[in-house]
Amino acid sequence: MAEARNPLLAGIAGRCPNCGEGRLFEGFLTVAPRCEACGFDLAKADSGDGPAVFVILIAGFIVAFAALFTEVALSPPVWVHLVLWLPGTLVLVLAMLRPMKGVMLAAQFMNKASEARHD
Repeated sequence: MAEARNPLLAGIAGRCPNCGEGRLFEGFLTVAPRCEACGFDLAKADSGDGPAVFVILIAGFIVAFAALFTEVALSPPVWVHLVLWLPGTLVLVLAMLRPMKGVMLAAQFMNKASEARHD
């Protein structure tokens, strides 16, 4: 069982924070019950609402800044904002959610949180 160099990088990549090899997720956001490489128990790991909160704050800042900048610089009609920022927000949120959940689970592992059951 090789020790991961950095559990946070393993979490971003969707890998086990214990070994850095096995998959952290079974589906898009469903955490695997056990690491397939090292057997680490991931069943009790729970990130709660943390990833969603961070994604909302980060994506909200990026999209709000981009929309405001576009409005001030170009003054486009409202439909342009709708066409740009609604799908842009969706893509940004979906792209950030899984890595952020991996980071939160890895942070639990690093800090030996009781939910992660790190021994």
